[in-house]
Amino acid sequence: MTDTAAPATDRRAKRNVVVLVAAQAILGAQMPMIFTIGGLAGQSLAANICWATLPISLIVLGSMLTATPLAAFMQRFGRRAGFLVGITGGMVGASIGAIGLIMASFPIFLLGSLLTGIYMSAQGYYRFAAADTASAHFRPKAISYVMAGGLLSAIVGPQLVKVTAESMAVPFLGSYLAVIVLNLLGVGLFAFLDIPRPPVPAEDAPAARPRLELLRTPVIAVAIICATVAYALMNLVMTSTPLAVVGCGFETNDAANIVSAHVLAMYAPSFFTGHLINRFGTERIVGLGMVILAGAGAVALSGVELEHFFIALVLLGIGWNFGFIGATAMLARSHSPEERGRVQGMNDLIVFGGVTFASLSSGTLMNCTGGSAEAGWHLVNFAMLPFLVLAGGALIWLAMRPRTA
Repeated sequence: MTDTAAPATDRRAKRNVVVLVAAQAILGAQMPMIFTIGGLAGQSLAANICWATLPISLIVLGSMLTATPLAAFMQRFGRRAGFLVGITGGMVGASIGAIGLIMASFPIFLLGSLLTGIYMSAQGYYRFAAADTASAHFRPKAISYVMAGGLLSAIVGPQLVKVTAESMAVPFLGSYLAVIVLNLLGVGLFAFLDIPRPPVPAEDAPAARPRLELLRTPVIAVAIICATVAYALMNLVMTSTPLAVVGCGFETNDAANIVSAHVLAMYAPSFFTGHLINRFGTERIVGLGMVILAGAGAVALSGVELEHFFIALVLLGIGWNFGFIGATAMLARSHSPEERGRVQGMNDLIVFGGVTFASLSSGTLMNCTGGSAEAGWHLVNFAMLPFLVLAGGALIWLAMRPRTA
């Protein structure tokens, strides 16, 4: 794409970014809400506290299972149709979750969590949608601006938890009803989205590469590894945070404040992450993200006072931002338009597969291996190390390859 074509193209792209930022802000508020209360609600319903974080794990599992079919659906029917499917999943999942709370049924609550994963999967494609109509120069900024829309969700979500968690006789029921309302508010947003469906390839057009060949492409492989590590480690630690905070003697409101600070840190850097990527390159920004994630683990291991939780979770959010947005920008430049659905679906399948494993591991490490909340919290943070080594090694390997490779 030439520079002369960029202004006309980016007028449409900037319009789409506004819509996607609004969607990230309004609809996205449900995710910090559910991640704040999901483990606590699960702990109140589960017969064994080792399964306390299973609701959150099933949300991520639902996202993993629907990532590839949803990408194929968007490739055929367009982004708007796919995002409306996500809203439907969010509403249905929250409704069934509310029924599970009313009936005090852990299995029903888990079913609602699984269906909520449809929304989480759709939200993951907001960042790719931002890149669809953007020029090569504007693309990293478009991705980071859309991710910045999570700032409002970081404020609204936890504050809604404070207002709604104990607003009804059944704990957390009010929060799930609020999630239903958020999804209803988001329905009209996507009428303003202007992203054409991908063109049907001509018969003589080059075929999209097979998945195995795509995975053997160095840039794609490293982008997927780094995105998976950044997201999985963020989820590993964040999932256990409310349990650790409450388990160390603090209040649910303290946990909500810490999650709010964390989600703010996840999205606030997005206002300049795209500029940093354009100036320093994706690999350097991803590498910086991994270093900051390591710093988050070090702070968490140094103590369990409120300030330790706050600082560790803020660093965790910033590290995720640089690592995940950088990896997304790396991936977005590495495939042709006809490969978009295949690459993005494969990426999110692997990413959310890793996040599912991290979420399941989080509850086990936190509640069933340490003997106390503090010991469990330390095990969660120690578990980050081998995956940070993997991502760092992958980046070094990519940097050492000849430029032509």
